[in-house]
Amino acid sequence: MPEAFYEAVDGAFSATEQTRGPWAATDQHAGPPTALIGREIELLVGPEWHLGRLTVEILGPIPIAPMRLEARIVRPGRRVQLVEAELFSAQTPLARARAWVLRRRETGTRGPQGDITRAADPAEAVEKPFFDTGYDRGYHTAMEIRFLEGGFLDRGPAAAWMRMRGSLVGGEDPSALSRVLVAADVGNGISGTLDQREFLFVNTDLTVNLIRNPVGDWVLVDARTLVGPEGIGLAESVLSDREGPIGRATQTLLIAER
Repeated sequence: MPEAFYEAVDGAFSATEQTRGPWAATDQHAGPPTALIGREIELLVGPEWHLGRLTVEILGPIPIAPMRLEARIVRPGRRVQLVEAELFSAQTPLARARAWVLRRRETGTRGPQGDITRAADPAEAVEKPFFDTGYDRGYHTAMEIRFLEGGFLDRGPAAAWMRMRGSLVGGEDPSALSRVLVAADVGNGISGTLDQREFLFVNTDLTVNLIRNPVGDWVLVDARTLVGPEGIGLAESVLSDREGPIGRATQTLLIAER
C-alpha cells in the first residue's frame, strides 16, 4: 500500500512527503491537513454526528513537519453543535477551524438535484499530466486524478474525479469524510484562469458544506475560479460522488504576480 499522508507518533502526526504541495518543496498541500482536522472532529463528536460545514483558516504555509491537533466543542447541543479545532507545529498555530455538526436522523426526504452534478463515472475520465513541480513525490502522486473537463495545464473550469491511493493516517482506513476533505481544496489548483508561471493564486481559507458523506472511494470536484480586478479571487467547487451531489467548497484567493 502507498505511504500514508501522516504517521501517528506519541499523540502527534508526522507529515510524510505525500503531503507535499505544488508550490514549495517544504510545504504541505492544504487537502491533507484539512482531512486531518476533519478526522479529529469525527473522533471528538462520534458517528451519530454529521459535519455540515467546516471552515479552515490557513494561517500560513503548513510545513512538512510533526504537528499536533486540539479540538473542543464550544457550543454543545442535542441536535447541533459547534466545534473548534487548531493545528500546531511546535507552538506555532498553522490553521484554525470551526465546524457545525448536526445529529443524523433518517427523514426519507431527498430534494430535487437540479443541474449541479454530472452524470459520469470515473472510468469515463482520463488522467492528464501534472505541471512540473521539481519533485517526484507529493500530493499529486498520492492522489489518483482523472479529468472530465480541463486539466492541470489548461486554464478555466475543470472537473476531476479523485481518490486517495493510500491512507490518511498510517494503519487506518480513511473515513468517507476524510476522502472528501482531502480532495476539496483542489478547486483552485485545477480551475485557475491565470498562467501559474506568472501569477500566484493562493487560498487563505477553505469552506466545505456537505449534505452527506460520499459513497465509495471517488469524489468529483467540479470547479470554477472567478478573478476580480483588485487581486482577489474565488474558487467554487461542486462536490459529488457516483450517486449525485454531496456539497460544495469555496476558497478565497489572493492573486499576485510572481
